Amino acid sequence: METKFTFAKTLIREAGSFIRSEMTENLKIEEKTRFDDLVTNLDKNAQELLIAKIKTAYPEDNVMAEENGVRHPITDGHVWILDPIDGTVNFIVQRENFAVMIAYYEDGVGRFGLIYDVMNDVLYAGGGRFDVYANDKKLFSYRDKPFNRCLIGANSSMYAENIHGIRDLSRQTLGVRVYGGAGISMSHVMSGRLLAYFSYIQPWDYAAAFIMGEKLGYRLLTLDGQKPDFKSRQMVMFVPEQKLKAIQQFIK
Repeated sequence: METKFTFAKTLIREAGSFIRSEMTENLKIEEKTRFDDLVTNLDKNAQELLIAKIKTAYPEDNVMAEENGVRHPITDGHVWILDPIDGTVNFIVQRENFAVMIAYYEDGVGRFGLIYDVMNDVLYAGGGRFDVYANDKKLFSYRDKPFNRCLIGANSSMYAENIHGIRDLSRQTLGVRVYGGAGISMSHVMSGRLLAYFSYIQPWDYAAAFIMGEKLGYRLLTLDGQKPDFKSRQMVMFVPEQKLKAIQQFIK
């Protein structure tokens, strides 16, 4: 497992370097389901790079990835879950606040996860048998703080429409931060800059944080408190286990 984890850390940084090197070129932007659901040629090229490297190193392993319909259930064998550019709108408009994400599962059990904040060059990696680090800084388990000394992160539409009481919860805190990407947001939770994160996302958006979060005392659940299905887009929360019951008093 150590060898695969080391391979993954090298690979995700290589993908980040590739993205940075190609960012200055003219991007080909396509709409997927609607005008704000975008994909670029660089999303696809970065994913192809990741898959090619994985298949060369581990030809018997399987892949679930965001682009081009690459799907394989996490319960079936050795599965790499990839998001080549999480936060594509941020990538297109801001050229920052986006991440590359990799998660590795064996027969449905998460072994390690990685979230790479590309432009800030910060790699969050670990989970399973591995401690979680942000580059060389070890992250520690959640340390309790009252709501009125915390910020939360949320999907902007879910907050605006008070879906499941997210806005009600936010009124107990110091406010809401919207970063526009699951990876960046959940890395802020794990590093203690946010108490929790609420969004409507796909398995490749949460698979890495699911593994790392468990190591640090966080749980990734649907808004009704169930384990996500790793098959479809769902409304989820990434919250400290210690604060779960208090949060669920508002998240209905």
